Amino acid sequence: MTKSLKAVNHGDKAVQLKVPADRGQISKKLLKWYDAEQRDLPWRAKPGEMPNPYHVWLSEIMLQQTVVKTVIPYFKKFTKKWKNINQLAAADLEEIRIAWAGLGYYSRAANLHKCAQIIKQDYNGVFPIFAEELEKLPGIGPYTAAAIAAIAFDELATPVDGNIERVVARLFAIEAPLPGVKPVLRQQAATLTPARRSGDFAQAQMDLGARVCTPKNPSCLLCPLSSHCVGYQKGVAPLLPQRTAKKPKPTRYGTAFFALREDGYVLLRRRPDGGLLGGMLEVPSSEWQETSSHRKTALKSPPLKGEWWRVPGIVKHTFTHFHLELMVYRVITPKMADLTLFADATCCKWVSRDELADQALPSVMRKIIVHALNFEG
Repeated sequence: MTKSLKAVNHGDKAVQLKVPADRGQISKKLLKWYDAEQRDLPWRAKPGEMPNPYHVWLSEIMLQQTVVKTVIPYFKKFTKKWKNINQLAAADLEEIRIAWAGLGYYSRAANLHKCAQIIKQDYNGVFPIFAEELEKLPGIGPYTAAAIAAIAFDELATPVDGNIERVVARLFAIEAPLPGVKPVLRQQAATLTPARRSGDFAQAQMDLGARVCTPKNPSCLLCPLSSHCVGYQKGVAPLLPQRTAKKPKPTRYGTAFFALREDGYVLLRRRPDGGLLGGMLEVPSSEWQETSSHRKTALKSPPLKGEWWRVPGIVKHTFTHFHLELMVYRVITPKMADLTLFADATCCKWVSRDELADQALPSVMRKIIVHALNFEG
């Protein structure tokens, strides 16, 4: 039976709640736990080593809206190819987009490049130390600035990610729902941050949220902070933080045109720099609309002339704010295909099938290509 968000009794005795007033003890206990239990992540400094600001910054940008497991191979790929901020600044943006493909939220790749160039040109390749200065750089918001300042430079700053929100909400038994309660959680988190080892403390909270204070079935008996946790003492920790019910995601519809030349080249188009999937390559597609009525007129706007035929099935993809369903049409065209019919011809290029894996193609576009190529008719 699900518990309500009220104080509960254990057996016949009412629980005497312990408000986490001794915040110094909380940081002390959590840092002790972290020293023994911290995760081994490729961007983290080993015990006794100084953090690498480039690694901290790169990982934090990649971790925005993305889980650790997904980020690790991308981080390793980037740091192998571009070993420091100056090398990344000197890289071609298209190379960065190609390396980023599949990681999502593609404006991050462009901002990564801009930020690297500014640090190289304006800061002689040395990262600013303070969060206020970091926040002025492209792609770095309040959370990321605080994370870099704390983790890379041990400045007194309090980054609050999803893991830390959960830990704080349970520790203080804050029952108001997300996202509206975020300012309160940040305020309470700041009261816990110690003057020394603030970066380690932030990472300790992240690790605690990832490994112990998990969204479902938290391991409260193993938690170093259970004696301070009001949510645990009230028996409501697994229910926190509460969330305002999300509205259902709408569905958008569109048509993708997969053109394959007789010599094995595929037609791709560069998307505009601004907006969703900005600057990435795509299979030429119609606008994504809120109704599927366009399906009756889909073949009025192909990128080139030819005998287009519908590939059975639908390609589905989910973005943060909406679902997408795409019909796919395919054509086999001569080597000297005429693109003059297509208004965006200057944004298009032909790419060999053998080189598709090395292009800056988002995941949804790779789905389209696989869908089109796998159908044998």
